[in-house]
Amino acid sequence: MEARMKNPAMVLDAVPSIQEMNKAIYSGGVPPTILELVHLRASQINGCAACVDSGTKGARRAGESEERLFAVSVWRDSPLFTDAERAALALAESATRLADNPDAVPDEVWETAAEHFDERGLASLVLMIALTNFYNRLNVTTKQVPGAWG
Repeated sequence: MEARMKNPAMVLDAVPSIQEMNKAIYSGGVPPTILELVHLRASQINGCAACVDSGTKGARRAGESEERLFAVSVWRDSPLFTDAERAALALAESATRLADNPDAVPDEVWETAAEHFDERGLASLVLMIALTNFYNRLNVTTKQVPGAWG
């Protein structure tokens, strides 16, 4: 496997800006494990092998078990996730699959997330979902190689 090009964020020296966004996301009070699960699920949906690779590694560093990582793709049918995690994963799926539903993020999905996360937490989740989708689009378009960055 070989990438089509160096990661565009590296080509244009945008990495420091992206790192600042990550810092902001992790400052919102959402447990890092939930943010990592959200990143992993959106990356699975988008078929981003590089982000699934980095996402599972990040989730393990945050304390996730292999069992839960294997179950992320079937979280609705798994007893391994809390109500807050389920709400975050549902939000991640809706906000990632915007074109799949005329009401892309239904009120029910948003309201359930709002039961578990305050405004700062919701902001963290929405930014994590958006940034993950950004990463996914960069990596899938340029065929970034999983594990190539460490």
